[in-house]
Amino acid sequence: MKEAIFVKQNVVQWQQTEMLLDGAEAESPDVLADAYISTTSDLAFAQTHYPQSRTTQYLNALAFALHNTIYRYKREPASRLLTFWTREVPLTMWQARRELLISFIIFTVSMFIGVVSTLGDSDFPRVILGDDYVDMTLENIAHGEPMAVYNSDNESTMFLGITLNNVWVSFRIFALGVLTSFGTGYGLLSNGVMVGAFQTFFIQKGLGWPSFLAIWLHGTLEISSIIVAGAAGLALGNGWLFPGTYGRMASFRRGARRGLKIIIGTVPIFVCAAFIEGFLTRHTEWPDALRFAIILLSFLFVVFYFVLLPQRIHQQAPNS
Repeated sequence: MKEAIFVKQNVVQWQQTEMLLDGAEAESPDVLADAYISTTSDLAFAQTHYPQSRTTQYLNALAFALHNTIYRYKREPASRLLTFWTREVPLTMWQARRELLISFIIFTVSMFIGVVSTLGDSDFPRVILGDDYVDMTLENIAHGEPMAVYNSDNESTMFLGITLNNVWVSFRIFALGVLTSFGTGYGLLSNGVMVGAFQTFFIQKGLGWPSFLAIWLHGTLEISSIIVAGAAGLALGNGWLFPGTYGRMASFRRGARRGLKIIIGTVPIFVCAAFIEGFLTRHTEWPDALRFAIILLSFLFVVFYFVLLPQRIHQQAPNS
């Protein structure tokens, strides 16, 4: 059978399956199971006759989404919370891997803009960070305590305040996706420029290595989570811009659910970053090797959880 005929015969059923996924919470397990069996049957046919086709890729994604939905609604109350972070969030990150890459690129380019702008104009950090913050930092540097901002309050107060601020920043970047992907892109741009200018400001003062150890001790988790939040916002915004075979509102709802799951998945990481910033970053007297080890371990965790684990779980899923 020619591929065009195969698609014409089944496209209506596939579209109905997509609509079924949108309202999966209200469907019975039997209906979802029947849709899964039908879709995997079509997938097997397509893999045999059109192995490199876009149709096969589409059916693979549809079967994968059905499998995840059925798995999500299995009764496993004792382990539900665990599987959310060990399986559901990584699977969602796999589905949003392109958005994650774009978010990373936007943030990296923005940091570069902040670096170049600060190198070209020494007053640029004042525009981005504010005169009060820059003046306070210069005063700390003059007193021989350039990182004193990280011990300006007691640990518990800082921890709570930083946690709330980090979570707010992530949700704001995600929510900007309502204004399409450009809203989230702007949020990533402003944060990236700020980080680039902040780091370069210390480098210009001859404090590159000490500032690196202090900033990235907590910043590795914090900045990575902001980039992930950017991926969530892009998933939301792309629902408006690129609905594909879905209606625009249905596509937006799918993007919103995916993005919200990603955001919730980053909350424990933001809390951990806030704990490090509130309780550990202030200890600039600690050995450089110890602080660098924490940075390295944080980086390895981010790569594993947001890149390697999603790929591994995707490969282990049936028909993936």
